[in-house]
Amino acid sequence: MTRAPAGRCARLALVLALLVTAPAVGETGESGEEGDLARIRQAIEASRERVATYEREERGLLEALDAIDESAELLQRDVLRAQRRARESRAELVKSEAQAAAVAERLGALERAMGARARALYRAGELGAIPLLFSASDLREFLQRVQALRLLLSHDSELLARHQQESKALLARREQAARAATQSRAAESLLEERSHQLADERERKRVLVQDRKSSRTRERSVLAELEIAGRALEETVAAMPAHPLAAATPAPGAFAARRGRLPAPVDAPVAAGFGRVVDDESHTATFRKGVEYDAPSGAEVRAVAAGGVRYAGRFRGYGKTVILDHGDGYFTVSSHLAETLVAIGDSVEPGQPIGRVGDTGSLAGPQLYFELRRGAEALDPQEWLAGGASGRR
Repeated sequence: MTRAPAGRCARLALVLALLVTAPAVGETGESGEEGDLARIRQAIEASRERVATYEREERGLLEALDAIDESAELLQRDVLRAQRRARESRAELVKSEAQAAAVAERLGALERAMGARARALYRAGELGAIPLLFSASDLREFLQRVQALRLLLSHDSELLARHQQESKALLARREQAARAATQSRAAESLLEERSHQLADERERKRVLVQDRKSSRTRERSVLAELEIAGRALEETVAAMPAHPLAAATPAPGAFAARRGRLPAPVDAPVAAGFGRVVDDESHTATFRKGVEYDAPSGAEVRAVAAGGVRYAGRFRGYGKTVILDHGDGYFTVSSHLAETLVAIGDSVEPGQPIGRVGDTGSLAGPQLYFELRRGAEALDPQEWLAGGASGRR
């Protein structure tokens, strides 16, 4: 595969500057909770501004969806952190309450022992043990009784000291339990807040996608944006260098030899096939250059053949995307991922997980969009995948 001419590369660079989104959220910028909160606020504000622009100007839907996807991703991460903190806080509260209960039980036992000693002293009268001492028959018995009295006094003193220690320990444990309860309430509150924010972002995306057909202008604008995004993806793949990327480069002809025998990238049926598409409402004709799998969110997406990762990140109109180089100019594109499990430069084996199904950049909810290309030419995956791209059931 030859390199693209300089002019073509310049045009590609300009297109990519407009269409390929920034690095994954969280890779740069401030660190720590304050930085995370600032990024969440900025992302939500940015997504609302993009949506407002789209609703006002009736163009820029893909940009608005990208902004919502980024804010939703940040919120999803924070929801997971909040869930972990809530679990940890609840566990700490249970532990603190159990420790406080154990100390209270020990303190109760001490108080019962001290009560028994107090009753014994009361029964001994005002003189206490003095009559007992002087009623000894001889000096030896007298000294034995003195020693026994010393042990008894030492025991009483120890009871008192232990009572003081356990009282302090109980107070500390109760304060610890109170702090744990406060932290648990705060964690639960944060989890509820972030969950509501995430639900709001997802609902805004759903409404935005659903309402796009309420206006012919919006629908035409979306089709134009999708066409531009498709050309950008096509030029991106076509301009990828021909030199080997991965350490384990497939042997020449290895990919082509598996035509009709490649495994499906996901365990799901195909919802939409390769080829010409006519919109039922607008009657506008477009050409789908890949296949769409009706896959549930979180389903594992796998490499259909050995190769190297050329691209792993966000791509305007396609959401999170992984592009694999299988040698001899053959590439596969997996899009609308919830997350990518590989990085640029990685080598992959057939069947290796490369991502999980999501709805980033998707206008139809969770799905996997899959393309097979030889350079700029889109090939029909149904002619290459075993079972006509039907996927394993």
